[in-house]
Amino acid sequence: MRTDYAMLTQTITSLTAGETDTVALMATVACEVHHSDDRFDWTGFYRATAPELLKIGPYQGGHGCLVIPFSRGVCGAAARTGAVQLVDDVDAFPGHIACASSTRSEIVLPVFNDQDTLLGVFDIDSNQPAAFTQEDATQLAAILKTAFAQAR
Repeated sequence: MRTDYAMLTQTITSLTAGETDTVALMATVACEVHHSDDRFDWTGFYRATAPELLKIGPYQGGHGCLVIPFSRGVCGAAARTGAVQLVDDVDAFPGHIACASSTRSEIVLPVFNDQDTLLGVFDIDSNQPAAFTQEDATQLAAILKTAFAQAR
């Protein structure tokens, strides 16, 4: 099953309308996205909790890493640069942090509110190589922008 982004966008928009609590939004988005596509093995958020530091937030799947500095891994790169990280082969990514040995590819998107405050990153792992496309990045970024606009 591949993500029906139109339906996913509609569902998340409906579920999160008027919500401003960042953790509630993260929990809802992680759940809905995770169950929307068979490619997604681990789906979740790392929250920006201190300067240059991410901590695990709401997620679906096996255990995640508890703490990730901005200086390490795919999640750190997304937080540090503010750019989507689309990684076809995690073993080829310098400094990749292997939270799960089954992960083959990954997409990580920075999450900002409408005041351009970095709230964290949204991380999706797959056990398939090259599982993610630019279309995934574009659609997920649009969902995150809408869902987290009013987050505080």
